[in-house]
Amino acid sequence: MKLCGSVRSWLRVGLVGIAPLLLPVVASAQRDDGPSALPFALGAGMIGFFLLCALALYIYIALALQTIAQKTNTDNGWMAWIPIVNIVLMLNIARKPVWWIILFFIPLVSIVMAIIVWMGVAEARGKPNWWGILMIVPLVGLIVPGYLAWSD
Repeated sequence: MKLCGSVRSWLRVGLVGIAPLLLPVVASAQRDDGPSALPFALGAGMIGFFLLCALALYIYIALALQTIAQKTNTDNGWMAWIPIVNIVLMLNIARKPVWWIILFFIPLVSIVMAIIVWMGVAEARGKPNWWGILMIVPLVGLIVPGYLAWSD
């Protein structure tokens, strides 16, 4: 139950942080400029929806990584909330060298490295390593961090 409360509070903080960014867009879309206002308002709404979905996905992945770090007794689970630094946390969980972070910035190599690291994370949680390969499958890759974090 405590987890649900923390998710709600983080979502509330995120919405409060995004609201000032969207206010000028919404305010300008409310002007009656005739037929040209509708596409602008639709675009602003789509951008706002995309930002909220991205924020929710980021919170979900960060919570999952932090939970995995706690369950594998890895230090500094708070690093899951900081972009790029969360890759270092994943490397620590997977027991891989930290210098591998450089490989995450090479375009096609990063995909292979992410699979290898998620395979290591799955092994650290006591799950079969093929769960890491599932990260490249669309939509299934969204389930894997949650399964590794909150399953027994």
